[in-house]
Amino acid sequence: MLLNLTQDLANDPNAPLITDDKIVFGILMGILGLIFYTSSKEGGWKKFYKIIPALFLCYFIPAILTTVGLISPEYSDLYTMAKYYCLPAALILMTLSIDLPGILKLGPKALIMFGTATVGIILGGPIAVMLTSTFSPDTVGGEGADAAWRGLSTLAGSWIGGGANQTAMLEVYGYNKDLYGGMVTVDIVVANVLMAGLLLGIGNKEKIDKWLKADNSAIDELVVKMENFEKSVSKKATTTDYMKILGVAFIGVSVSHFLSDILADYFTSIAAKPEESVVASKFFWLVLIATFFGFGASFTNARKLEGVGASKFGSICIYILVATIGMKMDLLKVLDNPLLIVVGVIWIIFHIGLLFLVAKLIKAPYFFLAVGSQANVGGAASAPVVAGAFHPSLTTVGVLLAVLGYFVGTIGAIICAEMMQAVAPM
Repeated sequence: MLLNLTQDLANDPNAPLITDDKIVFGILMGILGLIFYTSSKEGGWKKFYKIIPALFLCYFIPAILTTVGLISPEYSDLYTMAKYYCLPAALILMTLSIDLPGILKLGPKALIMFGTATVGIILGGPIAVMLTSTFSPDTVGGEGADAAWRGLSTLAGSWIGGGANQTAMLEVYGYNKDLYGGMVTVDIVVANVLMAGLLLGIGNKEKIDKWLKADNSAIDELVVKMENFEKSVSKKATTTDYMKILGVAFIGVSVSHFLSDILADYFTSIAAKPEESVVASKFFWLVLIATFFGFGASFTNARKLEGVGASKFGSICIYILVATIGMKMDLLKVLDNPLLIVVGVIWIIFHIGLLFLVAKLIKAPYFFLAVGSQANVGGAASAPVVAGAFHPSLTTVGVLLAVLGYFVGTIGAIICAEMMQAVAPM
């Protein structure tokens, strides 16, 4: 093992200290275990976790390990594993006990905040370009295929929809692919910093809701209702119960993969440009089918698995996903192209500022603000994480809004791109 590690470092000076996923996974699980152990302690730890939420540390500590070169997402398939195994399993287990009438009773504020988040991205792009042009016109300038606004259109696609929308913008506006890596860096850095900030906010959601004068009654009712349901079916779990939970989850995962392959292949075959089509994306169908599988199972006796910890198993899957997402964040990437990062930061500040303004006006809870933002910027891999951090029963809200983002992503990004072109320096 030591010989292999030495050879890896000799062959590739950019290789992290640890490249074996078996070891990396053990480190990540050890981090998660330590965080949850300390968060359950009284005294100083309790005060610490009131300020810094456990979920944030599950995300941030792996980011530090990537930054110092101990691990690297470029040498690991753990995020792919978590994205395609843990995420659909979590969606299934967290929707087993879904209360659809309760979710519908949450009212229109969820959609209003989602729409505000989308508008914040559409308007934030041209505003960021205009402000940056006042002190660094070269950063947002350029001509032809090198024009910065063309590259920034891919950020709009990613931050409203997802990967397919991002690729669509790359093809539609013909941005120089040799420069595209810089835009990807901005996407990863800014989106991950935003998610980190939202997770920090969850630890102070009571104070934020008080400032917003938010009406949490519908959310609280749903949470209480789900907790009461869990208590009503709760029993001492056996190995059989745990195997049933895992059986339902991973049968659902396999069915979701099987059907998503078929549907993605079909729409790829009929699409003129499949790389730009949301419905030709396997991940789109995977998230959708897994969610509906869990929803369908909620009408069967599988719903009672909540009494032996179905959603807790789902939460474990989510935390593994969060740790692997954290791996993707190299904090030093901010220094690669600082002025381009500044564009992204201004953009996101406008986006989140508009969300807080509208939330204050309509007295929307922080939950809707955070999930509305991540349903746009983070997509289906992140919105359920943020929603589930409030309560497992709310995960489905994040999924549904993220799926909506896929559909509005391309048109929203085109509007944003045209506005950025209009204000970009010549």
